[in-house]
Amino acid sequence: MKTYIKYSLAIAVLLMSTVTSCKKEFFDRPPQSAITLDNFYKTADQVKSSTNILYSAAWFGWVTKGGWAITEMAGGNGRSYSSDVSNFGNFSVTDGNTELANAYNSLWIVVAQSNAIINNLPEKVPASVDRKVVNQALGEARLFRALAYFHLVRLFGNVPIIENTLDYVENFQVNTNPVTDVYKFILNDLKFAESNLIPQIRSGNSIAQGRVSSGSASALLAKVYLYMQDYTNARLEAEKVINSGEFKLYGIDVPGKEFKDLFLTANNNNEESVIALQWAGAGGYGKGNPLQASWAANPTITGTGDGYGVLGVTFDALYSFQQDDKRFKPTIMVTGSFYPEINQATGGYTQAANQGQGTSAFVKKYVVGTPADNGGVGSAQSSNNNTYMMRYAEVYLILAEAIMGTSKNSTDPQALAAINKIRNRAGLGNLTQIRRGYFTANNTPGKPGNAPAQYYRDDILEERRREFMFEFDYWFDLARLDGYNVSNHPNAITIINQQDRGAGDNSVPSNSYGNGYYSMTNSKFLFPYPATEVASNPKLIQPPVPYVFK
Repeated sequence: MKTYIKYSLAIAVLLMSTVTSCKKEFFDRPPQSAITLDNFYKTADQVKSSTNILYSAAWFGWVTKGGWAITEMAGGNGRSYSSDVSNFGNFSVTDGNTELANAYNSLWIVVAQSNAIINNLPEKVPASVDRKVVNQALGEARLFRALAYFHLVRLFGNVPIIENTLDYVENFQVNTNPVTDVYKFILNDLKFAESNLIPQIRSGNSIAQGRVSSGSASALLAKVYLYMQDYTNARLEAEKVINSGEFKLYGIDVPGKEFKDLFLTANNNNEESVIALQWAGAGGYGKGNPLQASWAANPTITGTGDGYGVLGVTFDALYSFQQDDKRFKPTIMVTGSFYPEINQATGGYTQAANQGQGTSAFVKKYVVGTPADNGGVGSAQSSNNNTYMMRYAEVYLILAEAIMGTSKNSTDPQALAAINKIRNRAGLGNLTQIRRGYFTANNTPGKPGNAPAQYYRDDILEERRREFMFEFDYWFDLARLDGYNVSNHPNAITIINQQDRGAGDNSVPSNSYGNGYYSMTNSKFLFPYPATEVASNPKLIQPPVPYVFK
């Protein structure tokens, strides 16, 4: 909390640094001048630009490593030998882990930046600025604050609800609030955002479509309700988004586009993008998308000296795909795979054998190639492809799950239509029944002999995993499987214990040694508060205090 609070004194400066003289770009900088809060929000363009930082730099610590180390490695999609993240994959993370602290602090920075806008903007904007512009900015801030809290509560459980950062500058000793109160706070923010953000029918792709809309808030509301197991409202919000026409599915509603096209820089801010972080690849470290630097298997791919191949792909993640799934190649890079969009100047790129992280499989999603492959934009540790925080495909899977509710199987036509729409885009056949929480025998070729004899299966969970793998989501799906605010996770433990997270041999393709199984426990579904934060604010580990809503 101390780290979070210290940023509050710099909030105004950070906000003012995002004022833009060109409304078309998120990262243009203003001329150097003596801007103060009293003359900051004087024009519509200044108000619009005040939220720019919420789409980028505030999230950098989350995206760089901490976020994917938690969600992809703890979730069982990724594996790594790198000492700063390897503990997430074997559930030995301690409160002293640097990347845990980076993730925690980044999310609180988003809260702080949002609070600065929410608390300063209304009283500083003159009447000459259209109120719709003001409400749009406030809606953006409320949505991103809700999104940051959604991450925090799912990772740490009870956390402090902070509505005005400046209230705690002198005394940052603050109690946590119960999970149920945090979710109520999130809902309040999203309902405000839904009512005040401007609707936007997406067509093609443009920077203007990078900003969130009322449909974005509705989509996130549907997801939050789903986590709360409020299936009625989750369904209502999902149907509201679909009926709004704001978004489209690549390959279904947008002819000529496929799943693989979603992750090309040229398609930033496309019709399927619900919420996305915007990066300036030419800005250098801290300004651009850092994912390719860590995930690309080698520097040949990036052309900028990075491409550290820090994150490999687990055997369990490999086994989760059918061979004919069109999502596999755009998601996972295996030996022999050819990508014409990478290293275009030399005729494309073919992945060579690389045992760097133990399975000879690396991440392709968010790996976009050299600057020349991306319109000449990009630099070391800095690509300019967007990072999705939510895609329209998820709304359909939310709808299917919300229709099912607590049922273990369903033949509901609307639920089947929703999940099959996503499956069909991936080249998979229709399900005629959706099943959840059932067991099948281990009959998948290549599974090691000491794997479980039976596997826990869940049609919706598995579809979500394949669709959103390496989009920072699967761990959260596992943690909510048995309830959003519970201490007992029997089904999630069963899934995690059956995951092969181990290394393989040097053959091509690599064969599993079957040495990567772990025994999960209920206590590991929430992460510890960083030790530095507890030292500064011991109230973090005291019992939560009910929040007094204003």
